[in-house]
Amino acid sequence: MTPASHSAFAGSRSRIAVLASGRGSNLQAIIDAIAAGTLDAEVVAVLSDKPEASALQKVAPERRWARSPKDFADRTAFDAAMGDALAVFKPDWVVCAGYMRILGEAFVQRFSGRLVNIHPSLLPLYKGLHTHARAIEAGDAHAGASVHFVVPELDAGTVLAQARVPVLPGDTADQLAQRVLGVEHPLLIASLQWLVAGRVAERDGQLQVDGHPLFSPLRLDCAGELNVPS
Repeated sequence: MTPASHSAFAGSRSRIAVLASGRGSNLQAIIDAIAAGTLDAEVVAVLSDKPEASALQKVAPERRWARSPKDFADRTAFDAAMGDALAVFKPDWVVCAGYMRILGEAFVQRFSGRLVNIHPSLLPLYKGLHTHARAIEAGDAHAGASVHFVVPELDAGTVLAQARVPVLPGDTADQLAQRVLGVEHPLLIASLQWLVAGRVAERDGQLQVDGHPLFSPLRLDCAGELNVPS
């Protein structure tokens, strides 16, 4: 039974934990969607590698966990501590939303199948950083954002959904970044709606939608809805 189907079976809202390193704009979008009644979930925890991260202030103190990696012997020790703290909150889904630290293999495997990330490119293009500058340099007609399942390899997991924006003549990386940001929040919320409803999952590297394999990511339309690509 998947985490999402467990929540549905239990008659309770899906429990979402968020990993964030900064101001938490994606987290705020999740909180707003829950408040508006468009996302049937609750944010049970926010965890960070930055104790000063503004994102932590968006939830009650008992739902926060933050430590500096410098206080641990190595990455493995930090990941283990964060994983133990995360497990206490019993999340159905773990969302990396502006979490800027690479997660180790043991952590990823521990939460495999319920760990998702939003990345500002049309994966598999431009994994890692400086995605907008790289898209402009390549002469791409479109850029965008992707929600994907997390695997140990950086930004390499199965892509659940994508949103596209045009790359305009004369665009700077900052201008393109702002255009992509405009679709990131609706893309994340729409993806979480499908996840918490149990409509989408990942099985052995294959995207499954309503129990059937899908060979291309879902696409966000101008109304903020996800659609199966034709």
